[in-house]
Amino acid sequence: MKVKCFDENTEKDLESKINGFLSGINGDIIDIKYEVAIGIQGEDQIYCFSAMVIYYEKE
Repeated sequence: MKVKCFDENTEKDLESKINGFLSGINGDIIDIKYEVAIGIQGEDQIYCFSAMVIYYEKE
């Protein structure tokens, strides 16, 4: 079993990275964990979109 973590500033960037990764996997996806974190710096809101893909890779 393996994991791959992703961390992006926008949902679209995260989708793109995960889809690119998934298209190259030769195995089975076990689960995908998704999380959004929001921080405030002054008057700005900072978003962090992250995901962890858990998968088996065939040899």
